[in-house]
Amino acid sequence: MNTAPATETTFRVRLGELAHGRSGDKGASANVSVIAYTRAGYEFLAQALTPESVETFLEPLGLTGVVRYDLPTLNAFNFVLHGVLAGGGSRSLRVDAQGKALGQALLELELPIGEGLLPLCRRADTDKGE
Repeated sequence: MNTAPATETTFRVRLGELAHGRSGDKGASANVSVIAYTRAGYEFLAQALTPESVETFLEPLGLTGVVRYDLPTLNAFNFVLHGVLAGGGSRSLRVDAQGKALGQALLELELPIGEGLLPLCRRADTDKGE
C-alpha cells in the first residue's frame, strides 16, 4: 500500500489517532500491542510502524532490540521491547518497572500519512474536521 501519491498532501499523525495500545512486562522486556481501529489502518501500519521506527522512538529508554509480530486477523501488532525494563519489576529502579505506560508512550509516535488515507484509518466516530 502506497502511503501517499506524489501529488497528495501528507500529514504527520499520532499513532494514537489510528490505533490503541496495551502493554505489560515480561521480565526485563515488555510487550506492547498496537491495535488499529480499521483494516485500512492496519495495512498502513504494516508498512509505516516498523520495528526500526519503534526502536528509534523508544531509544532513550535503552532497549536492546525490537521484534514485531503481525496479527492480521486482529488488525494488531505485538512488539517485544527487549531490555527496556532495566531488569524488570523486582530489579528495576524505573518508575514504570512493569512497562504499563509504554503502550501509551508509543501512541505518541508521529507517522507521515496521506490526506486521502487518513480518514480511512481513524475510528468511525472521530470527527477531526480536517
